[in-house]
Amino acid sequence: MDLAQALAGYAGWLGHGHADRAAAWVARLGMNAPEIDAFRAAPTPDAPVYQAMPTRVDAPKGVGAGDAHLPTDAIEALRRARQRADLNAFTYLPDRLEPAGRGILAGVPIAVKDLMLVKGMPITAGSHAMDAQVAPRDAEIVARLRRAGAVVIGLANLHEFAYGITSDNPRFGRVVNPAAPSRIPGGSSGGSAAAIAAGIVPLAVGTDTAGSIRVPAACCGIAGFKPSYDALPRDGILDLAFSLDHVGPMGRNVDDCAAMFAAMLDLPAVPKWTRRDLGGVKVARLGGYFEDPLDVEVRVALDAATAAAASDGAQVIARDIEGIELAAAIRLNTISAEATAYHAGRLEERPEGYGEDVRVRLEMGMFLPASWYVKAQRLRRVLADRIEALLREADVLLIPTMRAPARPVGEMRAKIGDKDYALHTAVTDFTGPFNLTGMPAISLPWSRSRDGVPIGLQVVGARGRDWDVLAIAQRLQGASPHARA
Repeated sequence: MDLAQALAGYAGWLGHGHADRAAAWVARLGMNAPEIDAFRAAPTPDAPVYQAMPTRVDAPKGVGAGDAHLPTDAIEALRRARQRADLNAFTYLPDRLEPAGRGILAGVPIAVKDLMLVKGMPITAGSHAMDAQVAPRDAEIVARLRRAGAVVIGLANLHEFAYGITSDNPRFGRVVNPAAPSRIPGGSSGGSAAAIAAGIVPLAVGTDTAGSIRVPAACCGIAGFKPSYDALPRDGILDLAFSLDHVGPMGRNVDDCAAMFAAMLDLPAVPKWTRRDLGGVKVARLGGYFEDPLDVEVRVALDAATAAAASDGAQVIARDIEGIELAAAIRLNTISAEATAYHAGRLEERPEGYGEDVRVRLEMGMFLPASWYVKAQRLRRVLADRIEALLREADVLLIPTMRAPARPVGEMRAKIGDKDYALHTAVTDFTGPFNLTGMPAISLPWSRSRDGVPIGLQVVGARGRDWDVLAIAQRLQGASPHARA
Protein backbone atom coordinates (compact mmCIF):
# COMPACT_ATOMS: atom_id res chain seq x y z
CA MET A 1 0.00 0.00 0.00
CA ASP A 2 1.43 3.40 -0.96
CA LEU A 3 1.25 6.50 1.26
CA ALA A 4 -1.76 7.99 -0.52
CA GLN A 5 -3.77 4.79 0.03
CA ALA A 6 -2.66 4.62 3.65
CA LEU A 7 -3.69 8.22 4.34
CA ALA A 8 -7.02 7.75 2.57
CA GLY A 9 -7.70 4.66 4.66
CA TYR A 10 -6.74 6.38 7.89
CA ALA A 11 -8.85 9.45 7.10
CA GLY A 12 -11.79 7.14 6.46
CA TRP A 13 -11.20 5.33 9.74
CA LEU A 14 -11.19 8.69 11.53
CA GLY A 15 -14.55 9.47 9.94
CA HIS A 16 -13.15 12.34 7.87
CA GLY A 17 -13.24 10.62 4.49
CA HIS A 18 -12.39 12.73 1.43
CA ALA A 19 -10.14 10.02 0.01
CA ASP A 20 -10.01 12.00 -3.24
CA ARG A 21 -7.72 14.47 -1.44
CA ALA A 22 -5.01 11.92 -0.67
CA ALA A 23 -2.65 13.26 -3.35
CA ALA A 24 -2.86 16.75 -1.81
CA TRP A 25 -2.08 15.33 1.64
CA VAL A 26 0.96 13.48 0.32
CA ALA A 27 2.20 16.63 -1.42
CA ARG A 28 1.86 18.73 1.72
CA LEU A 29 3.59 16.15 3.87
CA GLY A 30 6.35 16.12 1.27
CA MET A 31 6.71 19.89 1.59
CA ASN A 32 7.23 19.45 5.33
CA ALA A 33 9.51 16.41 4.92
CA PRO A 34 12.62 18.22 6.24
CA GLU A 35 10.88 19.03 9.53
CA ILE A 36 9.31 15.57 9.79
CA ASP A 37 12.59 13.77 9.08
CA ALA A 38 14.48 15.93 11.59
CA PHE A 39 11.81 15.30 14.21
CA ARG A 40 11.89 11.52 13.69
CA ALA A 41 15.67 11.49 14.04
CA ALA A 42 15.75 13.54 17.24
CA PRO A 43 15.80 11.49 20.45
CA THR A 44 13.07 12.22 22.95
CA PRO A 45 14.67 14.04 25.89
CA ASP A 46 14.06 13.09 29.50
CA ALA A 47 12.48 16.45 30.21
CA PRO A 48 9.11 17.73 31.41
CA VAL A 49 6.68 18.91 28.77
CA TYR A 50 6.59 22.62 28.06
CA GLN A 51 3.62 24.47 29.53
CA ALA A 52 2.64 27.81 28.04
CA MET A 53 1.94 30.08 31.02
CA PRO A 54 0.78 33.72 31.02
CA THR A 55 3.46 36.35 31.59
CA ARG A 56 3.24 39.40 33.83
CA VAL A 57 4.77 42.54 32.37
CA ASP A 58 5.39 45.37 34.82
CA ALA A 59 5.60 48.90 33.47
CA PRO A 60 8.81 50.84 34.11
CA LYS A 61 8.64 53.10 37.14
CA GLY A 62 7.50 56.62 36.43
CA VAL A 63 4.81 57.85 34.10
CA GLY A 64 5.23 59.97 31.01
CA ALA A 65 2.94 62.67 29.74
CA GLY A 66 0.75 60.20 27.87
CA ASP A 67 1.32 61.96 24.56
CA ALA A 68 1.51 59.33 21.83
CA HIS A 69 2.46 61.81 19.04
CA LEU A 70 0.17 60.04 16.59
CA PRO A 71 -2.28 61.28 13.92
CA THR A 72 -5.82 61.64 15.24
CA ASP A 73 -8.01 62.17 12.16
CA ALA A 74 -10.00 58.94 11.97
CA ILE A 75 -12.40 60.24 9.30
CA GLU A 76 -9.46 61.02 7.04
CA ALA A 77 -8.02 57.56 7.73
CA LEU A 78 -11.30 55.94 6.69
CA ARG A 79 -11.28 58.00 3.51
CA ARG A 80 -7.72 56.86 2.75
CA ALA A 81 -8.74 53.24 3.35
CA ARG A 82 -11.53 53.54 0.77
CA GLN A 83 -9.21 55.26 -1.72
CA ARG A 84 -6.64 52.44 -1.42
CA ALA A 85 -9.06 49.58 -1.99
CA ASP A 86 -6.52 48.27 -4.52
CA LEU A 87 -4.35 47.08 -1.62
CA ASN A 88 -7.01 44.67 -0.31
CA ALA A 89 -5.81 45.70 3.14
CA PHE A 90 -9.29 45.60 4.68
CA THR A 91 -12.11 43.09 4.83
CA TYR A 92 -14.61 45.58 6.28
CA LEU A 93 -14.95 49.35 6.54
CA PRO A 94 -17.87 50.80 8.53
CA ASP A 95 -20.28 53.47 7.30
CA ARG A 96 -19.80 55.47 10.49
CA LEU A 97 -17.17 55.68 13.19
CA GLU A 98 -17.63 55.46 16.91
CA PRO A 99 -16.67 58.67 18.76
CA ALA A 100 -13.18 58.73 20.23
CA GLY A 101 -12.70 58.35 23.95
CA ARG A 102 -10.09 60.01 26.10
CA GLY A 103 -6.78 58.41 26.85
CA ILE A 104 -3.27 57.92 25.55
CA LEU A 105 -4.56 57.09 22.04
CA ALA A 106 -7.36 59.67 21.98
CA GLY A 107 -8.65 59.95 18.41
CA VAL A 108 -5.93 57.74 16.90
CA PRO A 109 -7.28 55.62 14.01
CA ILE A 110 -6.39 51.93 14.13
CA ALA A 111 -7.03 48.79 12.09
CA VAL A 112 -7.93 45.52 13.81
CA LYS A 113 -7.06 42.15 12.29
CA ASP A 114 -10.20 40.32 11.17
CA LEU A 115 -9.58 37.55 13.66
CA MET A 116 -11.07 39.21 16.73
CA LEU A 117 -14.39 40.55 17.92
CA VAL A 118 -15.11 44.21 17.21
CA LYS A 119 -18.60 45.13 18.36
CA GLY A 120 -20.93 45.89 15.46
CA MET A 121 -18.51 44.55 12.83
CA PRO A 122 -18.49 41.10 11.18
CA ILE A 123 -15.80 38.57 11.97
CA THR A 124 -14.80 36.44 8.99
CA ALA A 125 -11.18 35.42 9.65
CA GLY A 126 -10.85 35.92 5.89
CA SER A 127 -12.65 32.64 5.19
CA HIS A 128 -15.74 31.42 3.35
CA ALA A 129 -16.02 28.87 6.17
CA MET A 130 -17.23 31.68 8.45
CA ASP A 131 -20.70 33.24 8.21
CA ALA A 132 -19.48 36.75 9.07
CA GLN A 133 -21.76 37.14 12.06
CA VAL A 134 -21.76 40.61 13.59
CA ALA A 135 -19.75 40.65 16.81
CA PRO A 136 -21.93 41.33 19.88
CA ARG A 137 -19.00 42.64 21.91
CA ASP A 138 -15.39 43.69 21.68
CA ALA A 139 -12.48 41.37 22.30
CA GLU A 140 -10.84 42.47 25.53
CA ILE A 141 -7.83 43.93 23.71
CA VAL A 142 -10.14 45.99 21.46
CA ALA A 143 -12.06 47.19 24.51
CA ARG A 144 -8.82 48.35 26.10
CA LEU A 145 -7.80 50.23 22.97
CA ARG A 146 -11.19 51.93 22.84
CA ARG A 147 -10.85 52.93 26.50
CA ALA A 148 -7.52 54.50 25.55
CA GLY A 149 -9.35 56.57 22.91
CA ALA A 150 -8.45 54.65 19.75
CA VAL A 151 -10.96 54.65 16.86
CA VAL A 152 -11.36 51.39 14.90
CA ILE A 153 -11.69 52.37 11.23
CA GLY A 154 -11.94 48.82 9.87
CA LEU A 155 -10.98 45.17 9.92
CA ALA A 156 -7.66 44.25 8.35
CA ASN A 157 -7.27 41.48 5.78
CA LEU A 158 -5.12 38.46 6.65
CA HIS A 159 -4.03 35.03 5.59
CA GLU A 160 -7.12 32.89 6.07
CA PHE A 161 -7.60 31.96 9.74
CA ALA A 162 -4.06 33.33 10.30
CA TYR A 163 -2.62 30.05 8.97
CA GLY A 164 -0.06 31.20 6.43
CA ILE A 165 2.56 33.77 5.52
CA THR A 166 1.53 35.31 2.17
CA SER A 167 -1.84 36.97 3.00
CA ASP A 168 -3.13 35.72 -0.35
CA ASN A 169 -6.72 35.53 0.84
CA PRO A 170 -9.33 33.35 -0.95
CA ARG A 171 -12.28 35.49 0.14
CA PHE A 172 -11.02 39.07 -0.05
CA GLY A 173 -8.09 38.84 -2.42
CA ARG A 174 -4.33 39.10 -2.06
CA VAL A 175 -3.01 41.85 0.18
CA VAL A 176 -0.61 44.08 -1.77
CA ASN A 177 2.65 45.19 -0.16
CA PRO A 178 2.71 49.01 -0.51
CA ALA A 179 6.47 49.11 0.03
CA ALA A 180 7.23 46.56 -2.71
CA PRO A 181 4.14 45.56 -4.73
CA SER A 182 5.86 42.65 -6.47
CA ARG A 183 6.77 41.08 -3.11
CA ILE A 184 4.60 39.36 -0.52
CA PRO A 185 3.36 41.53 2.36
CA GLY A 186 3.97 38.66 4.74
CA GLY A 187 1.38 36.99 6.90
CA SER A 188 -0.73 36.39 8.54
CA SER A 189 -1.21 40.03 9.61
CA GLY A 190 -0.55 41.27 6.08
CA GLY A 191 -3.49 43.68 5.93
CA SER A 192 -2.50 45.27 9.23
CA ALA A 193 1.05 45.87 7.96
CA ALA A 194 -0.10 47.12 4.56
CA ALA A 195 -2.53 49.62 6.11
CA ILE A 196 0.32 51.14 8.12
CA ALA A 197 2.88 51.06 5.31
CA ALA A 198 0.41 52.81 2.98
CA GLY A 199 -0.12 55.61 5.51
CA ILE A 200 -3.78 54.74 6.07
CA VAL A 201 -3.43 54.25 9.83
CA PRO A 202 -0.47 54.67 12.18
CA LEU A 203 -1.32 51.61 14.26
CA ALA A 204 -2.89 48.19 13.85
CA VAL A 205 -3.53 45.07 15.91
CA GLY A 206 -1.92 41.83 14.77
CA THR A 207 -1.54 38.28 16.01
CA ASP A 208 1.60 36.17 15.88
CA THR A 209 1.81 32.35 16.01
CA ALA A 210 5.06 31.77 14.11
CA GLY A 211 5.95 35.32 13.10
CA SER A 212 2.64 36.75 11.90
CA ILE A 213 3.30 40.22 13.34
CA ARG A 214 7.05 40.41 12.78
CA VAL A 215 7.17 38.92 9.26
CA PRO A 216 4.63 41.37 7.75
CA ALA A 217 6.37 44.20 9.59
CA ALA A 218 9.70 43.26 8.00
CA CYS A 219 8.15 42.75 4.55
CA CYS A 220 6.36 46.11 4.58
CA GLY A 221 9.01 48.23 6.32
CA ILE A 222 7.23 48.94 9.62
CA ALA A 223 7.63 47.83 13.25
CA GLY A 224 5.82 44.87 14.79
CA PHE A 225 6.03 43.74 18.41
CA LYS A 226 5.18 40.28 19.75
CA PRO A 227 4.96 40.68 23.53
CA SER A 228 5.64 37.94 26.05
CA TYR A 229 3.16 35.06 25.88
CA ASP A 230 -0.25 36.11 27.19
CA ALA A 231 1.03 39.38 28.60
CA LEU A 232 -1.97 40.66 26.63
CA PRO A 233 -5.35 38.91 26.79
CA ARG A 234 -6.58 36.82 23.86
CA ASP A 235 -10.22 36.74 24.98
CA GLY A 236 -12.44 37.27 21.93
CA ILE A 237 -9.69 36.32 19.45
CA LEU A 238 -9.96 33.16 17.34
CA ASP A 239 -7.28 30.61 18.13
CA LEU A 240 -4.81 29.23 15.65
CA ALA A 241 -2.57 27.34 18.08
CA PHE A 242 -3.34 28.21 21.68
CA SER A 243 0.15 27.70 23.11
CA LEU A 244 1.85 29.71 20.36
CA ASP A 245 -0.63 32.54 19.74
CA HIS A 246 0.23 36.11 20.75
CA VAL A 247 -1.56 39.41 20.15
CA GLY A 248 0.42 42.62 19.80
CA PRO A 249 0.88 46.08 18.31
CA MET A 250 2.09 47.10 14.85
CA GLY A 251 3.15 50.67 14.05
CA ARG A 252 5.25 52.91 11.89
CA ASN A 253 8.16 52.58 14.31
CA VAL A 254 9.12 51.29 17.76
CA ASP A 255 7.79 54.39 19.52
CA ASP A 256 4.34 53.82 18.02
CA CYS A 257 4.36 50.19 19.13
CA ALA A 258 5.32 51.23 22.67
CA ALA A 259 2.43 53.71 22.90
CA MET A 260 -0.02 51.09 21.64
CA PHE A 261 1.44 48.45 23.97
CA ALA A 262 0.80 50.75 26.93
CA ALA A 263 -2.83 51.09 25.87
CA MET A 264 -3.12 47.33 25.36
CA LEU A 265 -1.83 46.80 28.91
CA ASP A 266 -4.61 49.15 30.08
CA LEU A 267 -2.11 51.61 31.54
CA PRO A 268 -3.33 55.15 32.25
CA ALA A 269 -0.38 56.70 30.40
CA VAL A 270 2.71 55.78 28.45
CA PRO A 271 5.45 55.00 31.01
CA LYS A 272 8.96 56.39 30.85
CA TRP A 273 10.41 53.54 28.86
CA THR A 274 13.24 54.90 26.67
CA ARG A 275 17.00 54.80 27.28
CA ARG A 276 19.65 57.49 26.79
CA ASP A 277 22.09 54.96 25.33
CA LEU A 278 22.95 51.27 25.42
CA GLY A 279 25.61 51.60 28.11
CA GLY A 280 25.57 48.55 30.36
CA VAL A 281 23.51 46.50 27.90
CA LYS A 282 24.85 43.15 26.71
CA VAL A 283 23.70 42.18 23.20
CA ALA A 284 24.16 38.61 21.93
CA ARG A 285 24.45 38.39 18.16
CA LEU A 286 23.40 34.89 17.21
CA GLY A 287 25.42 32.96 14.65
CA GLY A 288 25.27 29.45 13.25
CA TYR A 289 21.67 28.68 12.32
CA PHE A 290 20.86 32.42 12.35
CA GLU A 291 23.60 33.38 9.89
CA ASP A 292 23.99 30.38 7.60
CA PRO A 293 22.68 31.23 5.15
CA LEU A 294 21.78 34.93 4.98
CA ASP A 295 21.02 37.10 2.00
CA VAL A 296 24.06 39.34 1.42
CA GLU A 297 22.12 42.57 2.02
CA VAL A 298 20.54 41.22 5.20
CA ARG A 299 24.03 40.39 6.48
CA VAL A 300 25.16 43.95 5.72
CA ALA A 301 22.19 45.28 7.70
CA LEU A 302 22.96 42.98 10.64
CA ASP A 303 26.62 44.03 10.63
CA ALA A 304 25.60 47.69 10.65
CA ALA A 305 23.17 47.20 13.53
CA THR A 306 25.81 45.30 15.50
CA ALA A 307 28.25 48.17 15.02
CA ALA A 308 25.56 50.70 15.96
CA ALA A 309 24.81 48.84 19.20
CA ALA A 310 28.50 48.81 20.11
CA SER A 311 28.97 52.49 19.29
CA ASP A 312 26.00 53.32 21.54
CA GLY A 313 27.69 51.64 24.49
CA ALA A 314 26.49 48.04 24.29
CA GLN A 315 28.78 45.07 24.85
CA VAL A 316 28.24 42.74 21.89
CA ILE A 317 28.97 39.04 22.22
CA ALA A 318 28.67 36.23 19.67
CA ARG A 319 26.67 33.16 20.62
CA ASP A 320 24.98 30.07 19.15
CA ILE A 321 21.98 28.14 20.48
CA GLU A 322 22.43 24.38 20.61
CA GLY A 323 19.55 22.48 19.05
CA ILE A 324 17.87 25.54 17.49
CA GLU A 325 17.74 23.73 14.14
CA LEU A 326 14.93 21.58 15.59
CA ALA A 327 12.69 24.59 16.25
CA ALA A 328 10.80 24.30 12.96
CA ALA A 329 10.11 20.61 13.57
CA ILE A 330 8.91 21.29 17.12
CA ARG A 331 6.67 24.06 15.86
CA LEU A 332 5.20 21.91 13.07
CA ASN A 333 4.16 19.21 15.51
CA THR A 334 2.72 21.80 17.89
CA ILE A 335 0.81 24.05 15.52
CA SER A 336 -0.54 21.16 13.45
CA ALA A 337 -2.07 19.42 16.44
CA GLU A 338 -3.48 22.54 18.06
CA ALA A 339 -4.84 24.13 14.87
CA THR A 340 -6.46 20.91 13.66
CA ALA A 341 -8.06 20.34 17.05
CA TYR A 342 -9.48 23.88 17.08
CA HIS A 343 -10.89 23.60 13.55
CA ALA A 344 -12.04 19.96 13.75
CA GLY A 345 -15.78 20.67 13.87
CA ARG A 346 -15.80 23.34 11.18
CA LEU A 347 -13.49 21.26 8.98
CA GLU A 348 -15.98 18.39 9.08
CA GLU A 349 -19.03 20.60 8.48
CA ARG A 350 -17.69 23.05 5.87
CA PRO A 351 -14.44 21.75 4.36
CA GLU A 352 -15.13 23.43 1.00
CA GLY A 353 -15.28 26.80 2.76
CA TYR A 354 -11.53 26.74 3.40
CA GLY A 355 -8.95 27.86 0.88
CA GLU A 356 -6.86 24.97 -0.41
CA ASP A 357 -3.61 25.89 1.36
CA VAL A 358 -5.23 26.20 4.78
CA ARG A 359 -7.49 23.19 4.33
CA VAL A 360 -4.64 20.84 3.46
CA ARG A 361 -2.58 22.06 6.43
CA LEU A 362 -5.50 21.42 8.79
CA GLU A 363 -6.05 17.99 7.26
CA MET A 364 -2.34 17.21 7.61
CA GLY A 365 -2.71 17.62 11.35
CA MET A 366 -4.82 14.45 11.41
CA PHE A 367 -1.84 12.35 10.34
CA LEU A 368 0.76 13.45 12.92
CA PRO A 369 0.62 11.15 15.99
CA ALA A 370 -0.36 12.43 19.43
CA SER A 371 2.90 10.96 20.74
CA TRP A 372 4.74 13.38 18.44
CA TYR A 373 2.91 16.30 20.03
CA VAL A 374 4.09 15.17 23.48
CA LYS A 375 7.64 14.66 22.20
CA ALA A 376 7.53 18.15 20.69
CA GLN A 377 6.65 19.65 24.06
CA ARG A 378 9.57 17.86 25.71
CA LEU A 379 11.95 19.14 23.03
CA ARG A 380 10.36 22.57 23.40
CA ARG A 381 11.14 22.61 27.13
CA VAL A 382 14.81 21.85 26.45
CA LEU A 383 15.03 24.56 23.78
CA ALA A 384 13.33 27.14 26.01
CA ASP A 385 15.72 26.32 28.87
CA ARG A 386 18.73 26.89 26.61
CA ILE A 387 17.47 30.25 25.32
CA GLU A 388 16.50 31.35 28.84
CA ALA A 389 20.01 30.48 30.01
CA LEU A 390 21.48 32.62 27.23
CA LEU A 391 19.22 35.51 28.26
CA ARG A 392 20.64 35.36 31.75
CA GLU A 393 24.02 36.02 30.15
CA ALA A 394 22.82 38.71 27.71
CA ASP A 395 20.04 41.27 27.92
CA VAL A 396 18.80 40.77 24.35
CA LEU A 397 19.44 38.74 21.23
CA LEU A 398 20.02 40.46 17.88
CA ILE A 399 19.11 38.62 14.68
CA PRO A 400 17.48 39.38 11.32
CA THR A 401 13.73 38.99 11.11
CA MET A 402 14.06 36.84 7.97
CA ARG A 403 16.90 35.19 6.06
CA ALA A 404 16.18 37.38 3.03
CA PRO A 405 13.93 40.34 2.12
CA ALA A 406 10.29 39.69 1.19
CA ARG A 407 10.00 37.05 -1.51
CA PRO A 408 8.34 37.61 -4.91
CA VAL A 409 4.59 37.05 -5.11
CA GLY A 410 3.82 33.50 -6.24
CA GLU A 411 7.20 32.04 -5.28
CA MET A 412 6.80 28.72 -3.45
CA ARG A 413 10.49 28.09 -2.77
CA ALA A 414 13.38 30.39 -1.94
CA LYS A 415 17.05 30.00 -2.83
CA ILE A 416 19.15 31.72 -0.17
CA GLY A 417 22.90 31.34 -0.40
CA ASP A 418 23.52 27.76 -1.44
CA LYS A 419 20.37 26.39 0.22
CA ASP A 420 16.85 25.89 -1.08
CA TYR A 421 13.88 26.35 1.26
CA ALA A 422 10.13 25.96 1.16
CA LEU A 423 8.68 29.46 1.39
CA HIS A 424 7.18 28.96 4.85
CA THR A 425 10.56 27.83 6.19
CA ALA A 426 12.52 30.68 4.62
CA VAL A 427 10.14 33.24 6.08
CA THR A 428 9.61 31.94 9.65
CA ASP A 429 12.97 30.35 10.52
CA PHE A 430 14.01 33.29 12.73
CA THR A 431 10.64 34.27 14.19
CA GLY A 432 9.06 30.91 15.05
CA PRO A 433 11.49 29.88 17.81
CA PHE A 434 10.32 32.73 20.02
CA ASN A 435 6.68 31.70 19.77
CA LEU A 436 7.79 28.35 21.13
CA THR A 437 9.42 30.08 24.11
CA GLY A 438 6.92 32.93 24.58
CA MET A 439 9.66 35.58 24.63
CA PRO A 440 9.08 39.21 23.61
CA ALA A 441 10.44 40.02 20.16
CA ILE A 442 10.19 43.03 17.90
CA SER A 443 10.94 43.51 14.21
CA LEU A 444 12.18 47.02 13.54
CA PRO A 445 12.62 48.55 10.08
CA TRP A 446 16.34 48.90 9.38
CA SER A 447 17.06 49.50 5.69
CA ARG A 448 16.12 48.54 2.12
CA SER A 449 17.73 46.33 -0.47
CA ARG A 450 19.10 47.64 -3.76
CA ASP A 451 15.67 46.78 -5.21
CA GLY A 452 13.92 48.89 -2.58
CA VAL A 453 12.60 45.95 -0.54
CA PRO A 454 12.50 46.55 3.25
CA ILE A 455 14.89 44.72 5.56
CA GLY A 456 13.92 44.19 9.19
CA LEU A 457 15.97 43.21 12.21
CA GLN A 458 14.76 41.50 15.35
CA VAL A 459 15.46 42.16 19.03
CA VAL A 460 14.47 39.41 21.48
CA GLY A 461 14.45 39.45 25.29
CA ALA A 462 13.54 37.36 28.30
CA ARG A 463 9.90 36.83 29.22
CA GLY A 464 8.51 39.79 31.13
CA ARG A 465 11.28 42.12 29.91
CA ASP A 466 9.08 43.60 27.19
CA TRP A 467 9.83 47.24 27.95
CA ASP A 468 13.58 46.57 27.91
CA VAL A 469 13.22 44.99 24.44
CA LEU A 470 11.32 48.05 23.22
CA ALA A 471 13.84 50.47 24.71
CA ILE A 472 16.87 48.71 23.20
CA ALA A 473 15.13 48.39 19.83
CA GLN A 474 14.30 52.09 19.92
CA ARG A 475 17.97 52.97 20.37
CA LEU A 476 18.92 50.77 17.41
CA GLN A 477 16.10 52.22 15.33
CA GLY A 478 17.56 55.70 15.81
CA ALA A 479 20.80 54.58 14.18
CA SER A 480 19.14 52.91 11.20
CA PRO A 481 19.13 54.15 7.60
CA HIS A 482 15.32 53.88 7.83
CA ALA A 483 15.25 56.50 10.62
CA ARG A 484 17.46 58.83 8.57
CA ALA A 485 15.39 58.46 5.40
